Amino acid sequence: MLRKFKYNLNALSHDSAIGLIQKVLDKGVNIKEVYVDTVGDPGKYQAKLKDIFPDLEITVASKADATYPIVSAASICAKVGRDRAVKGWIFKENMSEEHTEYGSGYPSDPTTKKFLASSCDYVFGFPQFVRFSWSTADKILEKEAAPVYWDDEEEEGENKKKKKTPSVLSFFQPKTIDARKRKHRFFRDRCLKQVREF
Repeated sequence: MLRKFKYNLNALSHDSAIGLIQKVLDKGVNIKEVYVDTVGDPGKYQAKLKDIFPDLEITVASKADATYPIVSAASICAKVGRDRAVKGWIFKENMSEEHTEYGSGYPSDPTTKKFLASSCDYVFGFPQFVRFSWSTADKILEKEAAPVYWDDEEEEGENKKKKKTPSVLSFFQPKTIDARKRKHRFFRDRCLKQVREF
């Protein structure tokens, strides 16, 4: 949410599948066929995978876990792996034991809703564990957290036509800011500024 470039779940899923296939091929496993449950348009996803792995027979289908037993098995393995990772999660935020019951992670789960409501900080929002852009989390943030106004969002709409693309030459000009005086990337990415008075 606060990153400059959003990385959506479809892209994450595609990149993960590509990485898994490549890793198995790199280990020398003789793969002939790949079955994938779609994220997004199955035709585009299949074409993308076929471009990257032209020697493989690739099938991308909606609800592939209900159609192909191998995808069903992979889905179960993935869910068990996710559940184990989540169960052993160590919160960086030093949360108390009562706040670590988070349920299944699905929006319909009352335990998940309770976790989100109880772990929402007025200023900082949720722990790192929660995806802020999730609509369920976003609604709780709107209701329970301090409102945030981003000046650049308004400026983008008003001045979109006024801004011009910088010249390529501008990237080769000498740096004017001393590297020792530049803010750390953490502060720049979150648009945080030093305040001397309230």
